[in-house]
Amino acid sequence: MTPAKILIVDDEIELERLLKQRLRKKIRAKEIELIFSQNGKDALEKLEKYPEIEVVLTDINMPEMDGLTLLEELFKSDRHIKAVVVSAYGDMQNIRSAMHSGAFDFLTKPIDFEDLTITINRTLESAKQFKENLHRLQEAQLQLIQNEKMATLGQLVAGVAHEINNPIGFISGNIDMAKNSVKDVIEHLRLYREKYPEPGDDIEKDADRIDVEYLMEDLPKMLAEMHGGAERIINISHSLRAFSRSDTANKVLANIYEGIDSTLMILQHRLKANNKRPAIQVIKEYGETVPVKCYMGQLNQVFMNILSNAIDALDEASQERSYAEMKDRPNTIAITARPREEAGIFEIKIKDNASGMPEEIKALIFDQLFTTKPVGKGTGLGLSISRQIIVESHGGTLDCQSVVGEGTEFAIAIPLDAK
Repeated sequence: MTPAKILIVDDEIELERLLKQRLRKKIRAKEIELIFSQNGKDALEKLEKYPEIEVVLTDINMPEMDGLTLLEELFKSDRHIKAVVVSAYGDMQNIRSAMHSGAFDFLTKPIDFEDLTITINRTLESAKQFKENLHRLQEAQLQLIQNEKMATLGQLVAGVAHEINNPIGFISGNIDMAKNSVKDVIEHLRLYREKYPEPGDDIEKDADRIDVEYLMEDLPKMLAEMHGGAERIINISHSLRAFSRSDTANKVLANIYEGIDSTLMILQHRLKANNKRPAIQVIKEYGETVPVKCYMGQLNQVFMNILSNAIDALDEASQERSYAEMKDRPNTIAITARPREEAGIFEIKIKDNASGMPEEIKALIFDQLFTTKPVGKGTGLGLSISRQIIVESHGGTLDCQSVVGEGTEFAIAIPLDAK
């Protein structure tokens, strides 16, 4: 249990001893932790040093910076701290000013320690409730962002896939027919040459002009390559449609491997070799195919976030290595996915062999708006949204292990019997 931090701001040294004595049970039980300051100026420094402080209990009349000025400085910041002011009963004008300025409550001197305990409990409860409400609001905002993002992306990708499907269908169908037709024409030409081995000067000159021998050999190859290209576009279209699934209302049974593969297809252009590094090798190890009840569209977004981050990390690490070094030790992303029926989960692990992260960075990666990328490159929402999708939407877990110099692994676990 982490104790709630309370900052006591008062220039009476004796008050520190009294408060520690009267609140010793709560301190020993680690319900609260008291931090002391003798004036408003020092209090602001303490607030910078201990950003987790939830409650400030401050005297009004103090040297250097009084309590009212401290409140003004406190409420100028974006921090949501509950403040309780303390002053003599005869100083009600200042107490009213403090309350109008946003103080949560007040106490009068001499302090009634029973009243103090009640006030602290009430203030801490209010601070706790505020944090919970703020957390729920942030989660709702993240979900709205996620839904809007996926809806927009889904509409765009589905629209592109639909527009590709019609023309590529015509092309693919016509190529199949053209292959048969060209085969027939070539066979007919061979038969003709057998029957008429001396067609005449004009026909022979024209045959040389168009290089008929080359055409007879190469035209079927050209059509086969065109057919391969059309098949590839069809696969991309299927991947786009699989990735953009808009199953946000209800969970459906889905093939997790298909979701991973569709995401890899969309990221294929980033995995290819470029002038700075060889191609990133993707090593896949899939287990038994077991349909999982999930929001597949949302999971695809998680895969996209994690795989994109892995590619970014490998690109960054590549700047410190020569092309020859990367040839000897290739950049890799290893994906292991399988059902673990004994544990009741479907497990996905995505591991890169980039530079890894130190502990202080790893501790923050799931925080909202935290990013290590340059301005304009990252929003700091990807992993925060990903954890929300896995933990709250699917009742699963999303964990990260990282070793500096070795790489990073994200482990996703989704219940197989999700309701």
